[in-house]
Amino acid sequence: MSAAAGNQPVVLVVTGADDVTADLVIAELNRRGTCEVARVNPGDFPHDITMSASLDVESGLWRGPLTTPSRMIELAEISSVYWRRPTPHKFPGLDKQDAEFAKVQAREGFGGVLASLPGCRYVNHPHRNWAAEYKPSQLAVAAELGFAVPPTLITSDPDAAHAFVRKHAPVIYKPLRVTALMRDGRPQAMWTQRVEPEDLDATVAGTAHMFQAEVVGKVADLRITVVGDRVFCVRIESSDERLDWRSDYDTLTYQAVDLPEPLTAKLKEYLRRFGLKFGCFDFGVSDDGTPYFLECNPNGQWAWMQPPTGLPMTQAFADALEGTL
Repeated sequence: MSAAAGNQPVVLVVTGADDVTADLVIAELNRRGTCEVARVNPGDFPHDITMSASLDVESGLWRGPLTTPSRMIELAEISSVYWRRPTPHKFPGLDKQDAEFAKVQAREGFGGVLASLPGCRYVNHPHRNWAAEYKPSQLAVAAELGFAVPPTLITSDPDAAHAFVRKHAPVIYKPLRVTALMRDGRPQAMWTQRVEPEDLDATVAGTAHMFQAEVVGKVADLRITVVGDRVFCVRIESSDERLDWRSDYDTLTYQAVDLPEPLTAKLKEYLRRFGLKFGCFDFGVSDDGTPYFLECNPNGQWAWMQPPTGLPMTQAFADALEGTL
């Protein structure tokens, strides 16, 4: 078993085993050779990973070993954390109640220590990601910063929903947060969809729903990845003008484009408001050229856009984790 070299900083990549995006960043950091890179999946704790964290009450540092099947990492030597897509803790040998208790303790203990490393660079901090995922907060901050934002209603009132659809037609519905959805044992995706008045019934009262005026005459989408001071904007067009471009990647074309400085400044200020180092923004572009803010995923996907555009996003993430960005 090898320990991280004491003369190099340690970059901790927190993610599951099958994460191609993380693989790219790890490979780039290893190529540079400026740091030790350790990959850890919280879902493997405590079965395949152990941790003994002691608080140094004078320095505020957590010290002690984080041990995986292949290496040992000293917590105090971790300089950066890339918080990607960890899998949940699992306790298959326990009954439901005991398993839930164990999951919460593992999350608060193991995850809590990894989120409490003083002086560490996080891309992004998991607590910041969590707070920034709320769409009501996203839309409020975007409007405050002067982005064009479509009229939006969040409601459980069928009458309010009907009135909004009549006033702002065409209107779309999108989930407030994506969750695992199964139908007949098969995973289902929930894409953005157009809503007609006849689609609305008493079931609206069952929970909160988000309705939004459609970007009329939308000609393209912008997927803007911001890492520190680096801004990578990709214009996405669909051959069949899909309402939600994610529903069929085979119909898409990609083009790297520059953004005007005022818009770039707003994007960076948005991230600063949420305490983020990185975010993936989605905008819909109307036929008059206006980009409308739709959302910002604080832990979004970006790697699939590199091959068709040549944008050096992987290098930007490596720079951010090295502390040079």
